[in-house]
Amino acid sequence: MPVHAYKAAHRGPAETEALVLRHAELVKRIAYHLAGRLPPSVEVNDLIQAGMLGLIEAAANYVENRGASFETYAGIRIRGAMIDALRSLDWAPRSVHRKAREVAAAVREIEKETGRDARDAEIAARLGISLEEYHEIVQDAASCRLASLEDVLVENAADSADPFRDAAEEEFREALARAIDGLPEREKLVMSLYYGDGLNLKEIGAVLKVTESRVCQLHGQALVRLRARMADWCEGTGD
Repeated sequence: MPVHAYKAAHRGPAETEALVLRHAELVKRIAYHLAGRLPPSVEVNDLIQAGMLGLIEAAANYVENRGASFETYAGIRIRGAMIDALRSLDWAPRSVHRKAREVAAAVREIEKETGRDARDAEIAARLGISLEEYHEIVQDAASCRLASLEDVLVENAADSADPFRDAAEEEFREALARAIDGLPEREKLVMSLYYGDGLNLKEIGAVLKVTESRVCQLHGQALVRLRARMADWCEGTGD
C-alpha cells in the first residue's frame, strides 16, 4: 500500500475530529452562500447538516500530497453532500426542468439560424408563449436549478484521480468558460458577480440598478443559454 494511502486509511479518530472541528465554519459559509441561491423553503440548517456529513467524509478520506489542500477537497465534498440532499428532496417541480429544456432548445435553434444571441421576444415567439410567461420560466429556472453551475462542476470532482476524466473535466471547464465569455454583456456580468464575487441577487440588482426580479431573469436566461450552447459541446465530444 502506498504511504499516502496508508496515512488516509490509518488517520486516527482524534486527527479526523480535529480536521472536522477546524473546518466547521467552512460548512456554514458554503451553506449560507448556497441558500442565497435557493427558494426560501430550503432550510439552511438542512444544508449545514448535510454539509457536516460531507466534511466528516472528507476528513476520513482525505489523502495528503495529492495536489489539493484539505479545504479545497472538503469544499467539494461539502457542496456535493448539500446538492445530493437537495436532489433527494425533489423540491423542484418537473415542469420547471421540462420548460427550461424547451427554452434551451429554442435558444439553440434560433442562435444556429441567426448566428447571434437569441432575443427574449424571439424565444417567446418560438415557444408560442407571451414574453411575461417566458420571463417566469427563466426566473423559475434560476430559482430551482439547484446551484446550477456548481451542480455541474462539483459532480464527481472529488473522486480519485483519473487522467482521462481529469482531461475531459478540464476541457469541459474551458468550454464552459468560453461559453460564459460569449454571453450577452449583462448576462455575463450577472454570472461574474454571482459566481465569481459571491453577490446575491439583491446586491447585483443594486450594482446594475435593476430589480431583484430582473436579475433573477437575467441569471435564468444566462443558464438556459449556457445549457443550449454546452449541448453543442457535449454532442461534439461524443462523436
